[in-house]
Amino acid sequence: MRHVALCFLLATVHLSSSMGQDHVHGDGSTNNSSTKIEAPKVFLDKSPRIVAYQLKRLDNQRLLMVERRADDAKYIPVYQAILTRTGMSPQYRLESIGSLANLQKSDPVVVVLSAIDQLDATKREQQRTAGQLTRILLDIKSEQLQSQTSTLLAATQSENAFVASAATAALLVSGQYDNRTDELTTSQAGKIAFLKAITMLPDAKRRDIFRPRVVELLESSSDARISNAAIRALGYIQSEGTDSFARLATLLSDDQLRIEVIRTMLKVPAKQRDAEASLKTASFLVDLAERTPAEKRTSATFIDAMQLADQLMAVVPSEQAKSFRERLKAVTVRVIRIKTVEEEMRYDIPYFAVEAGESVQIVLENHDLMPHNLVITAPEALKEVAQLGLQVGPNKGWKNLPYVPESDKVIQATGMVPADQQTSLTFKAPSTPGEYPYVCTFPQHWYRMYGVMVVVNDLDDWQKNPTEPANPVGSNRSFVQAWKVDDLKNELASGVLGRSPEIGKRLFAEASCGGCHKMHGEGGVIGPELTDVFPRWKGDRVGILREILEPSHKVDAKYVMQRILTVDGRTVTGVLLGEDDEKVTLLSNPEAKQPTVIPQDDIEAMVPSSVSMMPKALLDQYTKDEVFEVMAYLENAASNPKP
Repeated sequence: MRHVALCFLLATVHLSSSMGQDHVHGDGSTNNSSTKIEAPKVFLDKSPRIVAYQLKRLDNQRLLMVERRADDAKYIPVYQAILTRTGMSPQYRLESIGSLANLQKSDPVVVVLSAIDQLDATKREQQRTAGQLTRILLDIKSEQLQSQTSTLLAATQSENAFVASAATAALLVSGQYDNRTDELTTSQAGKIAFLKAITMLPDAKRRDIFRPRVVELLESSSDARISNAAIRALGYIQSEGTDSFARLATLLSDDQLRIEVIRTMLKVPAKQRDAEASLKTASFLVDLAERTPAEKRTSATFIDAMQLADQLMAVVPSEQAKSFRERLKAVTVRVIRIKTVEEEMRYDIPYFAVEAGESVQIVLENHDLMPHNLVITAPEALKEVAQLGLQVGPNKGWKNLPYVPESDKVIQATGMVPADQQTSLTFKAPSTPGEYPYVCTFPQHWYRMYGVMVVVNDLDDWQKNPTEPANPVGSNRSFVQAWKVDDLKNELASGVLGRSPEIGKRLFAEASCGGCHKMHGEGGVIGPELTDVFPRWKGDRVGILREILEPSHKVDAKYVMQRILTVDGRTVTGVLLGEDDEKVTLLSNPEAKQPTVIPQDDIEAMVPSSVSMMPKALLDQYTKDEVFEVMAYLENAASNPKP
């Protein structure tokens, strides 16, 4: 299978920056294709069916080039197409919602629900679009949602599950139903929509409000669909985790519920896992492993069960933990599952421990839209291996893998894993205890995408008293807050005053901004230079802040990542350079000397992404004052000499 990656997109943006308003992360520069794309001619005076056919034939870039105005009803089909199209960034969806509400003399709530109703719940990409539209719906102010209560109540009865759950979530967000959830859960469909809505609520405190009703539905229902939905909802509720864990432990023996029970128990923080319930659960899971046929021990559900069993060894008494481990060794290799975090360019676990000389399997699940790999290095060799990997590029390196150098400091490595796929790596842990970093070696990913495999002599002893390893790139930062524009915008004008250029420069570098962007001629060449970003943006502080905190808010259509699925099962990812009746041409990585050409006859589907190549959460480990320091540094860069 051909493996490609997304970060190359950044490499295209420094080539030109003369068209329109540049994005901080480089989505607003000119088309990197040598062929100028002409605005399409669409005849909007034809029948609705013909207009829809014309618009459907356009890719996202061309669709956004179609003339549209919010003062003429003939443009309604254009806005509707943009709103429901896969791969559109939120900015264009928000524009379309406002324009449609105006043209149709309607309300944004009605417009969004109507758009969701047009989506197919059986198609994964349309599920993503429904999720994006639901997030927009839930971001509408409570007062406006309350004004549309009757509309939302009617929508909760929709046969479209997307619509029913989104409308229910909107009612819960509006605050009107904190003590009236019985009104929303009178039918089986209503109960399922309510429970799914819990998983959609963006505010953890609001999810906690509805825990009593979730528990009540779990206890009273004899319908497995409702029970499973309630179990899943509990995984999104942070309060009373100890009770949730103990409650779920009693349901493990139910074959219809076990899969969801284990997944939800994995979400309960370790400190909230009751010792008695943990012992019973671990015992059950070891028994389950022993009676599971060998051919089913590689399934995702079995791996989930073994992940939970492994974690519980830290809670159960040492003697029993050792006994359980010996029994598990007889039937299965120890599995460590590592997931990528969508849009954040990081692994979901910062470290894990293995016993020296023992077999272990790492399962890398890629839930991001860009491909990633995982390379385990010798202690203190992360940066060296990553830089050597850049030199290898897409060529064959260690064990014929791209971006993995031939080096004695490479311990183990996976290939590049495409979006929504996984791979496994089975090996014996090093015999020498120590801290062995793991990292994604695709160019520039190592700045953020790393962790540590801790090799210890006695795993059970370590798990009883785990010691966090040193950060392999030297960072001593921890999570501060998932910053949003609304958290900072009201203080932004005053917050940037009196700041230090030296501090701003240091934080700019520490946040890895300089790895992709130049400032005063120094830094990376992947993204555009940021010295003049404020003049280009005409001093729009909030707009620039949004670009940093919400990089996917607007992704220029000509820099959208295209994911191609071929008829023979390959996944090819890249920026679209050109397309005609015979072939599609992509730029697949920053080191590629030639573009990737795929015959049209080989393409099963081509799906655009609405996700920016710039990771979000870059500043979530920084305080409010530090965010303002970075903003001040950017704002004053053009007028101040190099600090």
